Amino acid sequence: MIDDRQPGLTGRPEAARIDTAVPNPARVADFLNGGRNNFEADRRAAWAMIASAPSIAGIVPAVLAFQRRAVRFLALEAGIRQFLDVGTGIPGVQAGCDIAQSVDPACRVVYADHDPMVLSHVRAFARSTAQGAIGAVDAKLTNPAALLAGSAATLDFRQPVAVLLPSTLPFIPSTARVAAILARLLAALSPGSYLALCHVASDLDPALEAGVDRWNEMSSPQFTLRSRAEVAGLTAGLALVEPGLVPVDEWRPAFDGDRQDRSAPVYAVLARKPGQATPRSAR
Repeated sequence: MIDDRQPGLTGRPEAARIDTAVPNPARVADFLNGGRNNFEADRRAAWAMIASAPSIAGIVPAVLAFQRRAVRFLALEAGIRQFLDVGTGIPGVQAGCDIAQSVDPACRVVYADHDPMVLSHVRAFARSTAQGAIGAVDAKLTNPAALLAGSAATLDFRQPVAVLLPSTLPFIPSTARVAAILARLLAALSPGSYLALCHVASDLDPALEAGVDRWNEMSSPQFTLRSRAEVAGLTAGLALVEPGLVPVDEWRPAFDGDRQDRSAPVYAVLARKPGQATPRSAR
């Protein structure tokens, strides 16, 4: 059952937020993953970017595969039972709760996004076990206070939480602002919490800059590439889970059998907040 008291897309204010004539990041990602929740403008944008940088075609499947592997590791090996998926997008809606609750039905998952179609998709299709919970929060990563407040209805931040950031960070142009947002989120998490993130790279495919330029000409928010060094700076002070910060296809590819046909120009990392988590029996 969805833990959500916000109106869905049946309300006129929500429906008015959908502009089918302008490419939308979540809908373009859905198209790149073979989905049907997209419009002609989204498909045209995707093909224009792929024409400039063919590697773009593999980014969304690779990121979703990493997220599945990360959630499986977190639930099976790290013992995490709470997940905050920020900017989940349409293709990734069910992966987190399905995998986590298959390990432990008591897992609790919050999906946070500001896109009305994504939120509608979560409310329509995400289903929790009776022992666990799923929440949907209309919030932006750029407002971490509202994001945390909305998530607190479902998650207990006194216990470890895994924050999943599969695709949101490139849409924040300032690296300093990204670092400040992550610091705010991490400050609210208990020791033993995790941060899993992906970021499209500036230094893995020379053609990618042209593809991103095509997006920035067609729509907003603007997209920013970052180098390995820049992404590494975002996890400073955290303990990296092996193999550390690597191209997305190299992060534990055999963990659940995911293997992509092509390499994607994306960095991936899973990192732990230092410190001793409070034993569940003591909470």
